[in-house]
Amino acid sequence: MSQNSNHEAVLRVRDILALSPGGQPLTARGWVRTKRDSKHLVFFEINDGSCLSNVQVVFDNPAPDVAAELARAQTGASVVVRGTLEESPARGQSVEIHGTGLTVVGQSPAELYPLQKKRHSFEYLREIAHLRPRTNTFGAIARVRNQLSFAIHRFFQERQFLYLHTPIITASDAEGAGEMFRVTTLSPDAPPRNEHGAVDFGKDFFGRPAYLTVSGQLNAEIYACALDRVYTFGPTFRAENSNTTRHLAEFWMIEPEVAFCDINCNMDLAEDFLKYLLLDLLQGCGEDMAFFDSRVQPGLLENLQLVVDRSFQRISYTEAVEALSSSGRSFEYPVSWGVDLQSEHEKFLTEEVYRGPVIVTDYPKEIKAFYMKLNDDGKTVRGMDVLVPRLGEIIGGSEREANLETLEQRITESGLNREDYWWYLDLRRFGSVPHSGFGLGFERLIQYATGMQNIRDVIPFPRAVRSADF
Repeated sequence: MSQNSNHEAVLRVRDILALSPGGQPLTARGWVRTKRDSKHLVFFEINDGSCLSNVQVVFDNPAPDVAAELARAQTGASVVVRGTLEESPARGQSVEIHGTGLTVVGQSPAELYPLQKKRHSFEYLREIAHLRPRTNTFGAIARVRNQLSFAIHRFFQERQFLYLHTPIITASDAEGAGEMFRVTTLSPDAPPRNEHGAVDFGKDFFGRPAYLTVSGQLNAEIYACALDRVYTFGPTFRAENSNTTRHLAEFWMIEPEVAFCDINCNMDLAEDFLKYLLLDLLQGCGEDMAFFDSRVQPGLLENLQLVVDRSFQRISYTEAVEALSSSGRSFEYPVSWGVDLQSEHEKFLTEEVYRGPVIVTDYPKEIKAFYMKLNDDGKTVRGMDVLVPRLGEIIGGSEREANLETLEQRITESGLNREDYWWYLDLRRFGSVPHSGFGLGFERLIQYATGMQNIRDVIPFPRAVRSADF
């Protein structure tokens, strides 16, 4: 509840719809979704973003001044409505507002408003991302993002993790993939050059090449190795030239890091975390999740409940390859030991073989990052991927390499410059400790939880190849 400038109590739509009708006076405000006239009656619905549902407003033989405002209250207009709460004879709603007063705060010419009363494609709505939050789908996505954001912090705070803010600008490539956005103040037209003709980054702002971060993990390890358990939740960036439904150039990552924690501890944490988030979402966003189940992804609620209820099957990469190879299924990407698992393989494991969530461990070292703990066989590392039905991988993590000599060797094998990681190696020189962590892409989680097909539709303003509008 809030108050306007006249000290009049204003109720949000979700609170109005929860009341019992009794003729009580109230004020509501929002944006007109639909409007129709019938003889002396005027009906319209408003929504203020507090919930999926609209509240219907009825004006019966309005006074001339109100009628003049009603003529201006077209679809998309912002309005303040005064009236009484009455029982509604219409199906699907228990209450409606019988209007006595109306103020149009901001007009919206009906013939120009881009959101007409019809279904618009998601492709079209991406072109008007400044207006798409007014649709049912994107209002629901915003509420889901909000619910999950708070659940993430609640989960870790209840377990005494410290929330760590890691830098967005970095000089190291955590993944070793090289797909990073460069940050520079040098002129692109005439950058300074050294005696060899190469760009002289010594004259740049940081005195060296700098980039937007792809992960906060390495920084989180620093604090985990002093404060026991931390987590990050912030934006990360990938300059991957992939124009697909699964990739963004800017997205949010959740990355916990825990000292004195091996791969098994890490798997337990990841399983508990995912179950906690999905259960909190199902309980806290029931109306929105029912909408996604009926309009976007049939069977969604049942699928998410299965993940919440089912214990995650744990298998090795070798066992996964054996299950795929012996299945008799013809995959687009052939399966053999040493090849990274593709989405089709992950979905097959979760939907056909184990019929539930799966955690795959002990991957070949050649297909995983340098920082993962090397197993005694010298061929595999203690990495782990959490796979879920319908999506495939949703969480990736590992036990980190705690041995100094082994880590130095892995950095060299990966073709990285050991000097760039001097501080990371120091963590193994001074009080090294087994520690583990994982990463969860926030947009990937929302895409999975809502059934949305394109990841660009679960972030307010998507950044992708040739797309940096709004």
